[in-house]
Amino acid sequence: MATWLTKWEPENPDFWESTGKSIAWRVLTITTISLILSFATWFMMSAIVTKLPGIGFKFTKDQLFWLAAIPGLAAGLLRLVHTFLLPIYGSRHVISIATFIKIIPAIGLGLAVMNPTTPFWVFMVLAFTCGFGGGDFSSYMPSTSMFFPKRLQGTALGIQAGIGNFGVSVAQFMTPAMLGVATYGAAEVFTKVDPKTKEVLGTSEIYLQSAAFWYVPLLVILAIASWFLIKSIPVKASFKEQLDIFKDKHTWFCTITYVMTFGGFSGLAAIFPLMIKTIYGDFAGAPDPLKYAFLGPLIGAGSRVLFGFIADKVGGAVLTTLTGIGLIIGCVAMVQLGLLTPTSVEQFPMFLYLMLFLFFITGMGNAATFRQYPIIFGKNPRQAAGVIGFTAAIAAFGPFIFAKSVSAVMNSTGNANGFFYAIAVFFAFATAINWWYYNRKDCERPS
Repeated sequence: MATWLTKWEPENPDFWESTGKSIAWRVLTITTISLILSFATWFMMSAIVTKLPGIGFKFTKDQLFWLAAIPGLAAGLLRLVHTFLLPIYGSRHVISIATFIKIIPAIGLGLAVMNPTTPFWVFMVLAFTCGFGGGDFSSYMPSTSMFFPKRLQGTALGIQAGIGNFGVSVAQFMTPAMLGVATYGAAEVFTKVDPKTKEVLGTSEIYLQSAAFWYVPLLVILAIASWFLIKSIPVKASFKEQLDIFKDKHTWFCTITYVMTFGGFSGLAAIFPLMIKTIYGDFAGAPDPLKYAFLGPLIGAGSRVLFGFIADKVGGAVLTTLTGIGLIIGCVAMVQLGLLTPTSVEQFPMFLYLMLFLFFITGMGNAATFRQYPIIFGKNPRQAAGVIGFTAAIAAFGPFIFAKSVSAVMNSTGNANGFFYAIAVFFAFATAINWWYYNRKDCERPS
């Protein structure tokens, strides 16, 4: 089977209507479904980790934050690799293989949770392999940007990234849903303990391994579909040729703005369950983190889809500026309202609503920034795709940075106030860059 298409001219109306449109939307459909599982396997550790103490694992709070953080570190490193793969190997090979190797963390983590004597280092290795799913983004999104004409790239990228982001919610929603489903292996005994008195309140049988194993058949099906239904666009470049994107200052400016939007989204998604557990978990009637954690990524993904269409109409730069303003307000309010240092569980609903607001705003910003980049680098589609891949790679460190920073700040000060003030300052810096270069009147590259 031929891997590479012989002709690809999406900006040619006749070619697009007769040939290109059907191919592009077919590829978008397959890669979007695959990307859902990429995000889900990337974040499955952050969902599963909250249940480990209850089935006998003696990990400390700091170790649990490490397990939530490592997939973000791995994803950032792997996205740097994925940034350069597409023009060398093509969409078919990259996407098919990337889909298949996610079976490794799905099987590995499922086996590990079945034995409470599994050492911490094994979980750290498995947490790193969860990053395989996070790395995919820097191949999938550049691929999509090259399949579609510029006028539809905001819509296509918004659909793919937005629906793909639903994978975070899938991981956090399906984890509790699968606990009662028997797959391979025996059930674990989950012990519920009163957070204050440490008195055992009751026990139940769960199948935590099912929260990982259920991905395996879906990944096999999608890997096969990717191989047979996707072809590669004839845009090829060596690794050395692709390095030209780093000579343009706008590569670095776009990286900063995407760290604000997607780094904010993925970072908040990674720490959300553990923040609920550590900040509100010691109160009587404490909320179950997995009953609420999926809502944030769900809302963020939904707003990314919605604002992909809006960004095509109004432009990305103005929405990115509004995103920054909203994030600054939300982070400062989180501290000023005392939601990170609560005195009762009654403050949890306000904490939840404000977190959901932050997720909604990051989703809008994610759609806006990916609408900007093809315009900012409009003279060279290959460079635009490379910048999308690189910015996504750096932003993927968000879960690692957020999880480790929150853990460090909480260990040193007893609360997360300093962390939220710090990211508010960064958001202000990123917003100023976006406004100056891309949004204000007579700016350098309006987008």
